[in-house]
Amino acid sequence: ELMIVKERDVTGAWRVYSKSIANTDYLVLNSNGAVTTGDMWNSTTPTSTVFSIGTSYSVNRPAGTFVNYLFATCPGVSKVGTYTGNGSSQTINCGFAAGARFVLIKRTDSTGDWYVWDTARGMVAGTDPKLAFNSTAAESNANWVYTATTGFQVVGTDASINANGGSYIYLAIA
Repeated sequence: ELMIVKERDVTGAWRVYSKSIANTDYLVLNSNGAVTTGDMWNSTTPTSTVFSIGTSYSVNRPAGTFVNYLFATCPGVSKVGTYTGNGSSQTINCGFAAGARFVLIKRTDSTGDWYVWDTARGMVAGTDPKLAFNSTAAESNANWVYTATTGFQVVGTDASINANGGSYIYLAIA
């Protein structure tokens, strides 16, 4: 449902597949850009056992050495999903028994950072330090995301995580 691919032996970007975007499109983990079209996934939707790579050197350079991180929904453990921003507070139900302990959010229809929150650093009302995977900046505190009983709650109205009508992907881990 979510794949992150990076060539290890040369300088290059992290390419990202999400089940919520077309299999002809991708995101870039070290960029705040929106969805881009390119032959990363061979125009093939992954299954639970197989994924395809296209002809782009970013994911398939001859003699290149790559690392692939694969994420899927596992009930009660992890959830890969999408939501539409509402410009207000909303709870994302991940089906967890005790809420999310790690949340990664990326806007897909416009620019926006790859923000991450976790309970080890604090993810409670009023204290939720965020990091941006695509930035070298230090963590900053933003009152945007809290853990909730069955998942997480988006309380901020920032366009990066909750613009009214905005499209977002997320990875949540219980």
